[in-house]
Amino acid sequence: MADEKRVTDLNKIRNIGIIAHIDAGKTTTTERILFYTGRTYKIGDIDEGTTVMDWMEQERERGITIVSAATTAFWTHSDLSNQGKKDPYRINIIDTPGHVDFTAEVERSLRVLDGGITVLDAEEGVQSQSETVWRQADKYKVPRICFVNKMDKLGADFLATIKSIEDRLGANPAIMVLPVGAEQSFKGIVDLLTRKVLIWGSDELGAKYETQDEIPSEMKNQVEEYRHKLIEKIAETDDALLEKYLANEEPSIEELKSALRKAVIAYKLVPIYAGSSLRNKGVQPLLDAVIDYLPSPLETPPIKGLNPKTEEEETRTSDPKGPIAGLAFKIQIDPHVGRLTYFRVYSGTIASGSYIHNSVKNTTERIGRILLMHANHREEIKEAFAGEIVALVGLKETGTGDTLCDEKSPVILEKITFPEPVISLAIEPKTKADQEKLGFALKRLSEEDPTFGIKTNHETGQTIISGMGELQLEIMVDRMKREFNVLANVGAPQVAYKETVKNKAEAEGKYIRQSGGRGQYGHCFLRVEPKPRGEGNEFVNAIKGGAIPQEFIGSVEKGVKESMENGALLGYPIVDTTVTLYDGSYHDVDSSDIAFKIAASMALQSAVKKAEITLLEPIMKVEVTTPSEFMGDVIGDLSAKRAQIMGTEERGKATIILSMVPLAELSGYATTLRSMSQGRASYYMEPSHYEEVPKNIIEAMLAKSTFTGRVGER
Repeated sequence: MADEKRVTDLNKIRNIGIIAHIDAGKTTTTERILFYTGRTYKIGDIDEGTTVMDWMEQERERGITIVSAATTAFWTHSDLSNQGKKDPYRINIIDTPGHVDFTAEVERSLRVLDGGITVLDAEEGVQSQSETVWRQADKYKVPRICFVNKMDKLGADFLATIKSIEDRLGANPAIMVLPVGAEQSFKGIVDLLTRKVLIWGSDELGAKYETQDEIPSEMKNQVEEYRHKLIEKIAETDDALLEKYLANEEPSIEELKSALRKAVIAYKLVPIYAGSSLRNKGVQPLLDAVIDYLPSPLETPPIKGLNPKTEEEETRTSDPKGPIAGLAFKIQIDPHVGRLTYFRVYSGTIASGSYIHNSVKNTTERIGRILLMHANHREEIKEAFAGEIVALVGLKETGTGDTLCDEKSPVILEKITFPEPVISLAIEPKTKADQEKLGFALKRLSEEDPTFGIKTNHETGQTIISGMGELQLEIMVDRMKREFNVLANVGAPQVAYKETVKNKAEAEGKYIRQSGGRGQYGHCFLRVEPKPRGEGNEFVNAIKGGAIPQEFIGSVEKGVKESMENGALLGYPIVDTTVTLYDGSYHDVDSSDIAFKIAASMALQSAVKKAEITLLEPIMKVEVTTPSEFMGDVIGDLSAKRAQIMGTEERGKATIILSMVPLAELSGYATTLRSMSQGRASYYMEPSHYEEVPKNIIEAMLAKSTFTGRVGER
C-alpha cells in the first residue's frame, strides 16, 4: 500500500465522484474499486448491509445511499498498452446518493470534484435522475466517463444504452470497449484501442482476469468497425491527428490516448466502458480510464472568486505554495470527533494547529486536526496541499459553501446553490425533557443538510421542518431518535406552498399610540411589485431627503421581512416580490424601532392585498415506467390529478410516461399506482418548479381555512 508515502504529486491525484440514478450500482461499483485497490479485504454487499461507503444504520437498513461518503484509494495502472504507468495514483472518491431527496449531497460533491463516473443500468438506459445529475455536472463543467453497469442483467443492451446517452444527455460518446456476451453469457470486454480481450471468470472475486489477443471470430468485424469509429472521433478533436488520419496513417495508441485525454477534459468526448460491478467484471479498466482520461487538479481551470475588499474577480491556481484558499462543502457531525468540515483545498497548504480566515462570515478559526476520510474511518495527517479533499476538526462557525482562505489575500469562491424545499411537516417533542434536546438536534441536522429548513410557529408552539421529500424528512426524524435520543410526534406531510403578488400596488402604514408619557409613532409608504419566478425577494430603500431617518430603515425592512414570512392569504411565505420603501414621516420624540416595524407590517399586508395575492404550488416532474397494457389507466389517473402529460416513450416492453404533476395531488401515489398495475409499474419524481394554483382550488382552500392573517390559525 502506498498510504505511508501518501501521494502528493498533483499529477498523480484524481478527485472523482460516482453519480447516477437510484439503483444503477454506484455504491456497488465503489465497493469493487475499494476491493481492487486493496483498500478493503472483503467485498461489501448492499443486500447484506456490509458496505463500507453506506455506513449509516439507515443506509444499511434501506439499502440506499443517504450521505455522500469520501474515501481515498491507490491504484497502479494495469497497463495493457505498456505505457509504463507503474507508480501508484491516488484517487479521492465521493460516492453520492441517487435519491432526489438528497440532491444537495450530489450538488455539493460535484462542486468540488475534478471528474466523474456516471453509472448507467444497461437495461434501463438513461433514467430521469441520471439526466438531473448529468445537468448538475454540466453546470460545474465536470469531465465524465460513463460506465454501463449490469451487463449481466436480463434485457441488458449496450448499444441501446449508448443511443440513450446521445439522445437524452446530448453527450458525444467515445465507445472504448465492446462487451463479450450479454445477459447471463456476459464474461468480459474487448478493449478497442489495444484490441485486447479481457475475460473474467477463473477468479470469483474478479481481482484477476485473463488477457487474450485473439478476438472471438463472430466479433472481429464489429470490433474493427467500432475501432475505426473511435479513432475517427478522437482524430476529429485534434488537428495533427486528423491530418495523419486523412493521410491513411494510423496514429499510435499513445497519441490517441493523449488526444482523447484532452478531448475529455474539454468536454468534447465521453469515454464509455462496460461491466457488471455485482459480478466483479469490468471495474479495473474503469480505474485505468480514471487515470488515463480524467484530469488531475493541475489540469482543471483555476478557480474564480471575488476579493471581498475590492469586489474584483480573482483566480487561484492549484499551487501548494500559493495563498491558501478552499471551499467547505459539507458539515458532518461525527459521534467520535464532533463537527467535521469537509474541505477542498484549491491552493496553498494548510497545517493542523494553524489559523484560517472565513471570508464569508469574516471570522478566523483554528484548525484542530486534519483527517483523510475513508467513509467513517479516519487517518490523521499533519498538513494538506492544493488539490486534496480532507476533513477539518475544530471549526465552529464555518458552514456549507463558506470559503476558507488566507486573511492577507482574502477571496470568496462561488457559493453552492441549493433548491427550495417543497414539503414540510409539524413536529413536537413528546415530553418536556425532549423539548430542549429537540432544538439542539434540529440545529445540528440543519448544519449538515442545507435543504433541511426549520421554522417555529410562535402561536401554536409547533416546529415546522421542511425538505425535498418525505423520505428525507422521515430519515431526519429517525436520526433525531437514534443519534440525539429525541422522541417527537410528527404531523402528516404538508405541501410547501408559497404566496406571491400579481400586480403592482402601493399602501401606507401608520402606527400611532398615545398613552400618557412617551407615545409611539411610525409611518411609511411601501410599493410592492412581482419579480420573475424563482428570483426571491428584494427590499429597496428609496427614501429621499431624510423623510425617515436612517436608523429606522432597518426596522422597516425587519417588519417587511417578518410580515412576508407569515403571508397574507393562507399564511404561507410571500416570495418573488420587490418591496420599495419610498416615503414616510417620523416624530422627533415618539418614533421608535418597534413603531416603524409595526407600521411596515401594516403597510405590507395592505399593499399585497391590493396587488392581487395568489398561491404558488410545487410542480413535480414524474416519470412512470409501466407495462404497456396499463398505459391508458395510468395516463387517465394522472390527468385526473391535474397532470400535464409531456410525452411517452417505449423502452423494451415497458412504456415511460413523462408528466408534470402538482405535488398536492401525489399523496399516496405509490399505493394507487401499485393497485392500478398489479404491482408492476414504478415511478420516480423530482421537484421541477413552482406554478400558480388554479383559482377554484384557492377558493376551496380559503373556504376550509380559518387563517386570519396570523400564522398558526390555519
